[in-house]
Amino acid sequence: MSDNGTGGQPPTGDGNTGPGVPAPAPSVCPRHPDRESYVRCQRCGRPACPECQRPAPVGIQCVDCVREAARTTPGTTTVFGGRVTDGRPVVTYAIIAVCAVVYLLQRVDPGITDRFAFLPALGWTEPWRFVTAAFLHSPFTFFHILLNMFALWSLGQYLEPMLGRARFAALYLISGIGGQVAVTLLAGSPTIDGLNAGIDQSWLTSVVGASGAIFGLFGALLVLNRHLGRSSSAMYVTIAINAVFGFLYPGISWQAHLGGFVTGLACAGVIVALRSRQVRHLVWAALGGVLVLLVVITVGKYLTLPDAVRLISSRDFS
Repeated sequence: MSDNGTGGQPPTGDGNTGPGVPAPAPSVCPRHPDRESYVRCQRCGRPACPECQRPAPVGIQCVDCVREAARTTPGTTTVFGGRVTDGRPVVTYAIIAVCAVVYLLQRVDPGITDRFAFLPALGWTEPWRFVTAAFLHSPFTFFHILLNMFALWSLGQYLEPMLGRARFAALYLISGIGGQVAVTLLAGSPTIDGLNAGIDQSWLTSVVGASGAIFGLFGALLVLNRHLGRSSSAMYVTIAINAVFGFLYPGISWQAHLGGFVTGLACAGVIVALRSRQVRHLVWAALGGVLVLLVVITVGKYLTLPDAVRLISSRDFS
């Protein structure tokens, strides 16, 4: 009988190679074992899939570590001064839910769109439309709301944990208002004769959709990523594609996109400028200042118009 050098004993099979030894398993997310993960949490070192990754001042942390830090460290703030949460984009989900419910109501009662959509002609007598239009969508197609809600979900799960829920909500609302302000400013200077002759129709054109607010999130993301030293190259392509849609397809308000984008840049600029602990308590006053500036610009625009144009109300459309 021949001797194979192991004393007549079979191979033990220890080591990393050899028959009967499985290949090393890929790294998987502990919360989602069906997903391979190539990014590890900077705090605990465990793999984290994209859904479980949360931006941190340095690198990425997993959602569990973010939640634990929020629980054990009272008063902890994000890199931009917002309150640290468990990482769930609650405000984003809430806005999506509100938009979805409102959309269903629009389908049931078309009058809701008429009562809450924004059009420059009614901005002076019914100013709530500057806000409500950001939660409405075209009731004639599913594409409008689906595209906007997907963009909101993608941006929200990144920005909301970074800014904190209150700052993110303020960014969305102020950017949405900024979109309607741009629509008003770029609608020209109508006269009653021009409206009756059909010349100043942009003054009577209604605008709905979260696009202005979402472009504000786009603008804010560029500013915040630049401050953190992160690349936004892919975002430039996304913004360009969405901007082109506004010019190529009828019925899309590029004016609201532009206004929301500029307003988002301004809000993010304020947040970054007041990020240090010594002055971050001023950020709410500064964001309020952005909102006041929008109001002043809008009031100034309306005061340049004839009373008969400025005081148009819903009754005049009946």
